[in-house]
Amino acid sequence: MKVEGSSSGDTWRVLAITLAIQAMVSMAMLAVPAIAPAFAARLGVPVTLLGVYVGLLYIGAMVASLLSGPLVRRYGAIMVSQTGLVLCSCGLGLVLVPWVPAVVVGALCIGLGYGPITPASSHLLALNTPPHRAGLVFSIKQTGVPVGGMLAGMVAPPLALAAGVHAALLVVVAFCLLFAVLAMPLRREHDADRVPDTPLQVGGLMRPLRMVMAHPGLRRLACTSAVFSGVQLCLAGYLVTYLHSELGFGLVQAGVAMSVAQVGGVVGRIVWGHVADRFFGATLTLIVLSLLMAASAMATGMISGQVPWALVLGLVAVFGVSATGWNGVYLAAVAGLAPPGMAGTATGGSLTLTFFGTLLLPALFGVVSDMAGGLGTGYMLTAIPILLCTLVLVRAAVARKS
Repeated sequence: MKVEGSSSGDTWRVLAITLAIQAMVSMAMLAVPAIAPAFAARLGVPVTLLGVYVGLLYIGAMVASLLSGPLVRRYGAIMVSQTGLVLCSCGLGLVLVPWVPAVVVGALCIGLGYGPITPASSHLLALNTPPHRAGLVFSIKQTGVPVGGMLAGMVAPPLALAAGVHAALLVVVAFCLLFAVLAMPLRREHDADRVPDTPLQVGGLMRPLRMVMAHPGLRRLACTSAVFSGVQLCLAGYLVTYLHSELGFGLVQAGVAMSVAQVGGVVGRIVWGHVADRFFGATLTLIVLSLLMAASAMATGMISGQVPWALVLGLVAVFGVSATGWNGVYLAAVAGLAPPGMAGTATGGSLTLTFFGTLLLPALFGVVSDMAGGLGTGYMLTAIPILLCTLVLVRAAVARKS
C-alpha cells in the first residue's frame, strides 16, 4: 500500500487534503436534508419526498463511482476531486430554482460530484499510507463525511430561518468553490502518477463492480456496506424532520441534534479505526459496530416529545458513533484487499453497492414510515437488516478461523 520513499509527512499531508474535500462535498449532500421542512414548504411538496431527493443524489453518485477508477488514472485524483466540488456547486445552484425538474437535475449533479471523491482519496491514501496505519488514516479521512454533516446542521438551519433557503445553500456553494480553487496548486505533485492515455470506455463501466463481485471478501464487505450506508442516510436525512415535524422540537434544536450525531460520527470513525488497527481487526470491529447500530436505531425510534433534551442528544450521538462510524474501517479493508495500484477501482466498484443502499433504503424508509405511522417506527425497523448484516459478518469471521 505504501509507495517506496513516502514518509509519515506525506501521509498526514495527503490526509489533510482529502479530509477537507470530503467535508465540503458531504456538506453539499446534506445541506437540503438539514433544512428539509423549510425547503419542502418553499417548493410546495410534501417533506416525505426527501427520500426521493436522497435517492436521486445517490443515483448520480453510483454512476460517478463506477467511472471514478479510469477518471482518477487518466486525470489525477486532485483534478477529479476539484471537478466533484464544482459539480456539487452547480447542482446546489440548480436546486435553488423553485421548479421540481430543476431540483431533480440538481440532485443528480450533486451526486455526480460526490461519487468520485472517496475513490480519488482512497487512491491518494493507498499510495501514501503504510498498512499498519491504514485503519486509522482512512477512518480520519472519512470523518470528512460527518464533519460536512455537522457543518450543514450548524450552518444551514439558522441561515434558512434568518435569511431564507437561498442564503443557506449559497453559503455551501461558496465553500465548495473556495476549496476547488485552493486545491489547484496540489495538482502538480499529487496528480503526477496519472496516465493520460487511460481509455474511458463505456463498455468498461461495470468492470470495477465485476472485480468486486468476483472477490468473496470484497463482495461481502460491499453488500454489508449497502445496509450500513442506508441506515447512515436515514439518520442524517430524516433526523431533523423526525425531531421537528413529529416530536415538536424547534428547527434549530433539530439541526443541533443532527450536528451532535455527526460529531458522534467523527469521534466514532477515529476510535473505530484505532480499534481495528490495534485490537480487533476489521471484521470483528464491524460486528461490534453493527450491534451498537441496531440498538441505537431502536432507542432513537422510541424517543418521544417528553424525553429530556440532554437524553435525546446522547441517543443521537451514540447512533452517530455507530451508524456514521463504520466507513473508515470498511474502506481500509477494501483498499487492503484490492490488487496493487487498484485501490481506486476497487473502492469505486464497492461503493456502487454502498450507494445502492443509500439509494434504496432511505426511500424505503420513508414509505414504510408512512405506512407504519411515523419515522420512529421506521428507525426501529432498520434494526432488522442491520442484524442480518451482523450474521453475515459473524459467519465470515468463523469461516476465516476454521
